[in-house]
Amino acid sequence: MTTVGIRLVEGLIARGVDTVFGIPGVHTIELYRGLSAAGDKIRHVTPRHEQGAGFMADGYARVSGKPGVAFVITGPGLTNTLTAMAQAKADSVPMLVVSGLGRSDTLGKGLGRLHELPDQGAMVATLCHTETVTDPKKLGEVLDRAFAAMTSGRPGPAHIQISTNMMGQPCPELPPPAASGNAQPLPLGRMRSIAAALNNADKIVILAGGGTRGAETQLQRLAESLDAPVVLTTNARGAMHGHRLVVPASPSLASVRKLIAEADQVLAVGTELGPTDYDAYVNGKLPDLSDMIRIDICADQLARHPAKMPIKADAGAMLAALLPMTLPANRDGTARAEATRQAARAELAETSAPMPGQLKMVEAIRDTVPNAIIVGDSTQPVYAANLYYDHDRPRGWFNAATGYGALGFGPGAAVGAAIAAPGVPVICLIGDGGLQFSPGELRTAVDENLPITYVVWNNSGFREIADSMRAAKTPVLGCDPSPLHMEHFAHACDLPFASVPQDPALLAEMLATPQDGPRLLEVQVL
Repeated sequence: MTTVGIRLVEGLIARGVDTVFGIPGVHTIELYRGLSAAGDKIRHVTPRHEQGAGFMADGYARVSGKPGVAFVITGPGLTNTLTAMAQAKADSVPMLVVSGLGRSDTLGKGLGRLHELPDQGAMVATLCHTETVTDPKKLGEVLDRAFAAMTSGRPGPAHIQISTNMMGQPCPELPPPAASGNAQPLPLGRMRSIAAALNNADKIVILAGGGTRGAETQLQRLAESLDAPVVLTTNARGAMHGHRLVVPASPSLASVRKLIAEADQVLAVGTELGPTDYDAYVNGKLPDLSDMIRIDICADQLARHPAKMPIKADAGAMLAALLPMTLPANRDGTARAEATRQAARAELAETSAPMPGQLKMVEAIRDTVPNAIIVGDSTQPVYAANLYYDHDRPRGWFNAATGYGALGFGPGAAVGAAIAAPGVPVICLIGDGGLQFSPGELRTAVDENLPITYVVWNNSGFREIADSMRAAKTPVLGCDPSPLHMEHFAHACDLPFASVPQDPALLAEMLATPQDGPRLLEVQVL
């Protein structure tokens, strides 16, 4: 008998899914029957916590560009995954979570059954698209709607839940997946107005966000034609590494804001203009952007900020269509970008004296392991690099230190990233405090023999929060959790280990040592 659980896995494979992250339980046994039936067509990776499953799916999606998929049990399995789903929502990452659900004849009755929630679907519906499979014949339609929710328009998470008594029901063969509906018609009439506004401007600045991932070539060509500096938010870093027009710096910095303020035309592409990118220090000094041209795939996003020309369109398609309509001109873009880069880097020391040294540590990683994927957690060198850092690979720099800001993101996301890009070195940069949120995921890296280097920034506590408390003239409290004994922890995880003080040259020497599988490196911070 071919069951709902088996057909669901077949439906995922038909939609390009090749990996599932999950922890089996009594409420998902039939889903795992489906995974077993699929054989080597789909890979299963076992995290140590359902939140880790979600973060793995997130890292996989960011690197591959395809939806990441997690299987979790009903109740605590799903609630554990909600944090990862919220991070994916904040960063526009396509993630499908398939969860179990109690027997359909017991739902909402408060009988105290295992993993029971009052209304599991309603809980998830506050965050993202969710559906319950109630008819085996409609399983294909449920999958189509979930994938459309993840990939049509602004990407994000979606959820499917299946009752335990439904998973084992007979299910007919699924129809082929519905065609993707992500293509957006380009507003040709308005494009002429946009091109005219750009061609008539003397100083253009482009603000590029995570919505330009996958459109790096189009972005660079248009910037070159317009001779326009390109300011990259955190989720766009790596798009134009080393380019004369790139400004890999946060719009929260005064130097970058000066560049924006002096422009007579701002073009914002695929960026939500959120405060963690544009006003991280909450001082309200971001220049007025109401005269901008704004391109975004999401109508809701376009409605949240005034713009002279808001355009609902796919970033890559729109940039490519605009290119032949622009008139190349010399707008001193190279000089403006270079001056801003120099000022932004110098500004780090004014923001926080240790930041330049922290940035040098990140740059040592990049230079020693070129074209690596660096997955960050909420830790000091990541904060510094989010303010100013030029990565050398598209989709190769991401972290949870902006937007939703989930601590403990890094270890799981690094696993997903490594699986999405086989053979590519992955660096997980995490603090000693963040590591204790999700230490078990390092064992998953061992199980899968992944080329991940976990670099632990060990400052013996939550130093960034302690510094913020001091700045607010508040007594420092709760910021000194004792760190793991890293060498013993690495040994318990069967990981090679080395430790150095905070020194870029010594870190580079450690990283240059040949690696076979995962390892843990400690940076001792004074």
